[in-house]
Formats: sequence, structure tokens, C-alpha cells
Amino acid sequence: MTMVSASNPGAGILERYFGFAARGTTLARDTMAGVTTFVVMSYIIFLNPIILTGVTHPPLGSPLVFSAVLTSTCLVAGVMSMLMGLATNYAYAIAPGLGLNAVVAYSLVGAGKASFPEAMGLVVLEGVAMVLLAVTGLRELIFKAIPLELKKAIAIGIGLFIALIGLVNAGIVTSGSGTPVTLASFTTWPIFVAIIGILFTFAMRAIRFRGDLLVGIIGTTVLATLINSATNHSAFVNDGAVWPHPFYKAPDFSLLGKISLHSFSSTQLGVIASLVWVFSLFLSDFFDFSGTAIGVGKQAGYVDKDGNIPEFKKALIVDGLAAVAGGAASASSATTYIESGSGVAAGGRTGWVAVVAGLLFFPFIFISPLIGMVPKEATAAALIVVGWLMISTLTEMEGEAEGGKASRLAGIDFHDLAIGLSAALTIMIMPFTYSITNGIGFGFITYTVICAASRQWKRIHPFMWIVSAAFVLYFLIPLLQQHYSFFGGHLG
Repeated sequence: MTMVSASNPGAGILERYFGFAARGTTLARDTMAGVTTFVVMSYIIFLNPIILTGVTHPPLGSPLVFSAVLTSTCLVAGVMSMLMGLATNYAYAIAPGLGLNAVVAYSLVGAGKASFPEAMGLVVLEGVAMVLLAVTGLRELIFKAIPLELKKAIAIGIGLFIALIGLVNAGIVTSGSGTPVTLASFTTWPIFVAIIGILFTFAMRAIRFRGDLLVGIIGTTVLATLINSATNHSAFVNDGAVWPHPFYKAPDFSLLGKISLHSFSSTQLGVIASLVWVFSLFLSDFFDFSGTAIGVGKQAGYVDKDGNIPEFKKALIVDGLAAVAGGAASASSATTYIESGSGVAAGGRTGWVAVVAGLLFFPFIFISPLIGMVPKEATAAALIVVGWLMISTLTEMEGEAEGGKASRLAGIDFHDLAIGLSAALTIMIMPFTYSITNGIGFGFITYTVICAASRQWKRIHPFMWIVSAAFVLYFLIPLLQQHYSFFGGHLG
């Protein structure tokens, strides 16, 4: 039984609200997990402004200001992460999503299809669509219509994807000469630091040190900073590992509410093309969140025996509202981050993790240079560990081995053609194409086609037909855009 001191009523209030003991965790552990989640996902503070301000001379309208995008990014991430934690009691942290911000910046604005206010208006509409589907229960119904084995495949695919991101960010996996990827030569200080950080983090996990991911990130950053200083700042060029001066930068709130729906009446897009863009953004956002919720939820113990998450509608609504908020603040669509798994891996289990992660975004509205000293090599180990934890979903089912001893069996029957092939494609396509949405789309279409071809109609939930058809359209949009002008420009 957890005893709450009378001298610490705040801890008692938090215990009653979040139920740390019931989830098998503590206030201190979930606080550290929230810090871990924030540190691992904090790269978005800098990447989002860099991407959205990468279009320096947009054909329509004016470019965005870096400081304003930085402020909007931190504000949206902070508010929406806290709302997710408070409303759902799940450890899902939120921030503007990578991928969608590039589509907005380059495929919409850079291609001359819309101004930034118009593009952000389309983001707001796709968020509204997600909220409406969540409120009506249709979004949750679609989520439950996914076969359990495909949900597991989604988690595994995301695990491989996250691990690949960590290896690429660390420079360990790089482009080859004659091959798409290859193992880098271990001849540079950044790779040396990444390897030491990975081994250090793995060793701490081996001895079951709580907060191993956070300490690994901090320790690796300290090592990188010392090496950078000793080499006269030549080891890490423009990649952190430098003590920041100065700390303070005044926030810029000028982008809040700066949106427009004029794309529906413009000659560049029009009604049909605007709706196609909303639909495309919606599909990507919807299934990115579904995959993230499954992957992180499996780790945290939120998923029941049928592969569903209790009271999932609340999370769906908040995630939709996050997309609306991201567009309204010109930070691009905000979504639940797969990096939330790092906080769960550090022992976090309640919504307090998301609240802490959200709170930590606010100071960087004022002292954003501080996060810049964390090089990407310092987060590699955390991403690899998170990837491994998600891949471990494959060994979920328990069985009986010879001699009566318990063992672990694969949770996906790969001998079942419909399940096995669709699951395999889901797992492979995600890391190979750097896209969660592409992997889910290939898996869904494959499952539906195989079941239909073998006349196993009962295995296909009605919503699987609808979603598979939507994915077919999603993949065909670039082709349609080449032949029919009313579908708008290339998606990128």
C-alpha cells in the first residue's frame, strides 16, 4: 500500500488523479519518464522551424519567421501533451509531426499550390475531420476493425523504423556507394560518441538501472561536449555539443491564428484539389497515430487481450484537437509521438509522463538554445532501445515447451497467407520507405485482397474494405495528379 505523507498533499492529489500505484509506478519514476520522453522528442523544437522556414521565397505569400515557428512549436507541444495526459491518463506526448511539416512546406507552399496560411487552413480541416470521426465513434470503430495480428505487425514495423532512425541519426548507417545503405566507417568523433553512448546505455539497461535512457542521453551529451571543446569545436560542426550563449530569446506569438481557407476558391487548388489534400493529410495523421498508439500502448500495458485500448476515444479526440492546434498556430499538424515509447521504456505508465513532457516545452520558448547542445548522436541509444522493445511484441504469446516449461511463441502466424504476408509487408515497408503510413497501407490492402481472393469474406471487417480503398486512392493520388488537373499538384 502506498502511504502519502500529510506534509505532501500535492503528491496525494496526483496519486488520486493518475493512480501511480495501480499502474505499478511512482510519481518519481513517471516524472523521470516524462523528462526522458521530452529529451528524446525535443529535436522537433529545432527541426520543425528549420523545415517550415526552408521555403525562403514561397511563390505565394510570405515565408515564416524562425522564432515564431519555434514559439508555436513549443506552445502546441506543451499544451497538447498536457491535455493528452490529463484527459486520458496515457503516457502519449504530442508535438508537430515530422513528414507532414515537409509536405506542407515543400509540396504545398514551395510548389506554389498554397500560401502558408492556406496550407495551415487545410491542416486545421483534417484535424476537424479526425475529431468528428472520434466523437461519433467511427474512428475508434475503424481502429478496432484492424486484425490483432496486423496491430502487432504495426508495432514491430514502427520498432524497426525507430531503430533505423537512431542508427541513421548516429551516422552508423549511411548511404553507400553502389548500395542504398551501408555501415559507416568508424573514423569520426560523432560515431565514436554514438557507439560509446549506445554501449553505456545498454550496460545500464543490463543492470536494470531506472532512467537508463535519460542518463544515457545526458552522459553522451557531456562526452560529446568535452570532445568538441578539446578539438576546438571541430568534432561536432553545427550539431550541438556546445554550451549555449546566451540562454534567453523572447517568444514570438505572431503566427497564432494566422490561417486561411482561400485555397478552396483559389486558381492554384480549388475545391476538389483542396479536399484531396485534406483527405491525404487526414490519412497520414490518422494511421500514424493508430500505429503509435498501438506500439507505445503495448509497451505500457494499455492494450487488452483483443488488441484494443480502453477509453481510446478520449485519446483520439485529443490527437485530432492537436492537429487543429498545430494548424491554427502555423506549426503544422501535431500528433502523438512514437518517442513516447522512450518514457514508457524508462518505467512511465500514467498521463503524468505526458504532462511533465509538455511542461518542459514551455521554458524553451525562452531558452531554446539550451536544447541545441544535445547532439543527435546522444539520442541514438534511446531510439534503438525503444525499437527493440516494440519489436519484442512479436514474442507476446505464451505457449508450452517440451518438458512443460513455459516459453514464448510468435504472436503472428506467418504461415497464414493473409496475415503473414500483410504483416510482413507492414513490417518491411515502414523502415524501407521511412513512412509508418506506407507500411500500414501496404499491409491493409494485401490483407483485404488475399482474403477476398480466397473467398474468406468473414475475415474482412466492413471498415477494412473502406480503409483499404482509401489507401488505394492515397497511393494513386500522384498518378491522378499527373493526368487530371483538378486533383492538384504532386504530393511529394
